[in-house]
Amino acid sequence: MSPSDIPVPDKGFFVAHFLTVKDQTKSKEFYVGVLGGKIVKDENPCYIRLENSWIVLNSGGGPTPDKPDVWLAPPDDLNSVSSFLNLRVADIHACYEDWSGKGAEFLTEPLDNHGRELRCYMRDPDGYLIEVGQSSQAAIDTFKRFAGVAGVDPSRS
Repeated sequence: MSPSDIPVPDKGFFVAHFLTVKDQTKSKEFYVGVLGGKIVKDENPCYIRLENSWIVLNSGGGPTPDKPDVWLAPPDDLNSVSSFLNLRVADIHACYEDWSGKGAEFLTEPLDNHGRELRCYMRDPDGYLIEVGQSSQAAIDTFKRFAGVAGVDPSRS
């Protein structure tokens, strides 16, 4: 394990998406086998390095002193979502083909979202929704203007 594989920041913070799962083994197979993550800590909780972010997998559980009235559970209604993982990819069609071939279940194929991006959604083994998107050049140019990237005219919309 290299220092970059340790989920403890030297300064500032890092972002990890915590998922309460029914079956850690099945979820690890998805995040490692389909999305290419790397297991850093095997279980309870499981830490997976996923590209430039982290996924934390843990079983459900009851209240703890720091969250006294909170119960953790995987989603029970797949059609009601309050958050989802958002993956931005360089080539959505290649990811769609690759991940579908590895068992990912997509809701649709990649679709054009008003010329701003191509995107589609898939679910992990517990039903968590994952958006997969590829920005169009127009969206990238707009983002660069808002971010003040050199060489991009901010007066163009």
